[in-house]
Amino acid sequence: MKGVFLLIEPHGGVLKKSVLLPSELDEYRKKLPRLKKIYLDEIEASDLTLLANGAYSPLTGFLNRREYHSILDNNRLTTGTVWTIPIVLSADSGLEYQTGEELALVSDRDQLLGMLRVEEIFPRDKEKEAISVFGTTDRNHPGVDYLFKKGDWLLAGEVKAAGRKVSAFPEFELTPGELRKEIQKRGWKSIVAFQTRNPIHRAHEYLQKVALEMVDGLLIHPLVGNTKPGDIPAEVRMECYQALIKEYYPPERVILSVFPAAMRYAGPKEAVFHALVRKNYGCTHFIVGRDHAGVGAYYGTYDAQRIFDRFSEAEIGIKILKFENAFYCGKCGAMASEKTCPHQDQDRLFLSGTRVREMLRKGLPLPTEFTRAEVGQVLRKFYGG
Repeated sequence: MKGVFLLIEPHGGVLKKSVLLPSELDEYRKKLPRLKKIYLDEIEASDLTLLANGAYSPLTGFLNRREYHSILDNNRLTTGTVWTIPIVLSADSGLEYQTGEELALVSDRDQLLGMLRVEEIFPRDKEKEAISVFGTTDRNHPGVDYLFKKGDWLLAGEVKAAGRKVSAFPEFELTPGELRKEIQKRGWKSIVAFQTRNPIHRAHEYLQKVALEMVDGLLIHPLVGNTKPGDIPAEVRMECYQALIKEYYPPERVILSVFPAAMRYAGPKEAVFHALVRKNYGCTHFIVGRDHAGVGAYYGTYDAQRIFDRFSEAEIGIKILKFENAFYCGKCGAMASEKTCPHQDQDRLFLSGTRVREMLRKGLPLPTEFTRAEVGQVLRKFYGG
């Protein structure tokens, strides 16, 4: 029954939001030619937005030295609150900035994105960060490569953003506050979130629908920020999600909303980060499948599930639903997993990403046991099939 009820608490207890007032924004835009600037790349710009709209609560700005090293050493803020990914602002030199000064945060087109009051300037420990976050210093890892290309200094301080929405899908970009209101409006007391950077295939659909049997609503929350070359563009994925929801999901039990964050490809550490952020969006449950946020062979198949065993349920505060790898079994005549299917590999349909892309480039239809026909049609169109 719909009505007023308490939603899950944000991480750290309070949803932190910090956006410039219209009057402040006008003033800073006028002053912009005279302000000292620092240019943000796409990842830093998305972090600014998510700091300002509350998605990264309890963080209110780019991390200072103590918080940075506390995360790398302990997977926690200095308060003891669990946090696994350092949110930082890089600079090439620590000499051209001063503590206490106000900096304009701008895009590469000189668009004002927000403001930062510098609290601290300190060196970035790239080796330590790479090992702590990614588990490797191998530059072939996209997250590690990005880290080592950035400046050697970090600027800390609270931020205020110029706006709340940055993605190419503003009608789907619900802030944590907006999504919480929508959940309240629908009367959902339990909500499961599904993180994705790929089109949803039958295995994903199976996990979502199993989860949906347990809760009131499903949040399909695709990441639409920066991803690595070769990943399918966000606009193509969004077309797939909409086609799927229209034909195969009860729309009153599903919300499609974009997550304007960048992928770090940090595997287990990013799985925890993704879960904590979804708690800020109002979700009570979070799906973690095989190789969550992984890349290449840097992480074990279920490392992203095992990392949650390091923390208590109270510390994480959102229920983690751990799923085995799903597949279509010809003998079962249904989607299944190792937990439910007794048959052999030859009875199971597995398609690698390479094989899928090869079929799409040739204009071949993907098996309906692997992906819905409507999704396959969108993908074939993108690949020119």
